[in-house]
Amino acid sequence: MIGRMQIRPQQGPAQPADSVALLPGHQGEITDKRLLRGARTRQIVLCQAVDIASLDGLEAVSFGRLATATGISKAGVQTLFRTKEALQLTAVGYARELFTEAVVAPARLVAHGVARLRALIENWIVYVERPLFAGGCFWVANLADYDSRPGPIRDALKHQQQEWTTLLAAELRHAVTAKEIRELDVELAAFQIDAVLRATNTALRMGDDDAVVRAHRIVDGILVPLPRE
Repeated sequence: MIGRMQIRPQQGPAQPADSVALLPGHQGEITDKRLLRGARTRQIVLCQAVDIASLDGLEAVSFGRLATATGISKAGVQTLFRTKEALQLTAVGYARELFTEAVVAPARLVAHGVARLRALIENWIVYVERPLFAGGCFWVANLADYDSRPGPIRDALKHQQQEWTTLLAAELRHAVTAKEIRELDVELAAFQIDAVLRATNTALRMGDDDAVVRAHRIVDGILVPLPRE
């Protein structure tokens, strides 16, 4: 059984700027408490939203389902996000924040090139092994549903996908330039590594305990060191 990764930011997404102006005296304190309560409620809802989306896709993220999951009234959830599409887009943004915190940010502490690339890959594997989201990789769960459906949600998912593969390609380029690995097509290699990681996510969800070992072997086959002179 894969354990659940518990990484969640301490603060929810920013609140709308159109809140009621603060009044003198105790009114300011009351308003601040309301804003804080709203931020906490928003985070509770979004934590459920990204988990539901990772299990059943973004289309399953609705005001009614979130109300049931959180115990917050349907009207209360709708007040926070207005429309279903706004809720879904906010969930995508929240998933991106969590993914960046778990996978990308720790790798920034490692030197560019092979070391950082391997850190990114290892962090990604941990992200789906534990996992961060209830259904495994948020992006694998949703990209296929929107690949042929133009619109803001597809654009948001596509942006995240391009950002990730561009990051892989950049570190591959650093590794080639530093002569850490043999010459290769960095865009193709980034595509291959991303595909292997996605396949690993699916295999892990299906109970394949050897998936991670195979993923490492495939990555090793891509990151071939230059022979020593």
